Amino acid sequence: MNTTMVGQQVLPWYRQAARLVPRDVLLKSIGIPVFIAVFFAAYFHVLNNPAYPVTVMPVTWLDRLIGFEPRALSLYVSLWVYVSLPPAFLASRRELYVYSLAMAGTCLTGLVIFYFWPTTVPAADIDWTLYPGVDLLKNMDAAGNACPSLHVATAAFSGIWLHHLLRRFGAPPWACLTNVLWCLGIVYSTVATRQHVAVDMWAGLLLGTVTAWLSLRHVVRTGAARHRPYLAV
Repeated sequence: MNTTMVGQQVLPWYRQAARLVPRDVLLKSIGIPVFIAVFFAAYFHVLNNPAYPVTVMPVTWLDRLIGFEPRALSLYVSLWVYVSLPPAFLASRRELYVYSLAMAGTCLTGLVIFYFWPTTVPAADIDWTLYPGVDLLKNMDAAGNACPSLHVATAAFSGIWLHHLLRRFGAPPWACLTNVLWCLGIVYSTVATRQHVAVDMWAGLLLGTVTAWLSLRHVVRTGAARHRPYLAV
């Protein structure tokens, strides 16, 4: 689908997005893995060295409604692809810095909460060895550092930013709906794999939504994006 701008055709939304991927590609390809590595180093340090007594999070009606679903593991691990999409489509280095600082602030907020209020999910009456994929996840990522769920927080943060970018490109409704469904699928998977309970999920949604809103408000107010649609030739 083509759109028009002052009587001129501009590139379709997906071609506009594709043209931004190579921009600052070295910074993105180095910065994202380094950020993930630093985050996990801090995450597992706090997880394995709780400074205070660990609180077991409560099970609510929503946890009982959402049954254990091992097939949700694919949605759970897809987060690492999902969170890489928004920075790939950013229009300026200044906007990339704003995004990175806001994402770092989201994760740092979670780590501070984990330090002062260590939490864990209650043990589930499930034989994990019957589900090798989920069992591997449980062995890699213990059920601590539960509330807020940073898996949910970073998914919500990325989803809101990606929705903003899709609208900027003039993407059709189906693309925006796909983004929403993917984000909701990741959120659902955190409970369906029993990595989190619903309270963790709601807290993660709140954290990710607030930090995304504040960062996007700053981008809009300061004009950090400076994106102009590419004209078709």
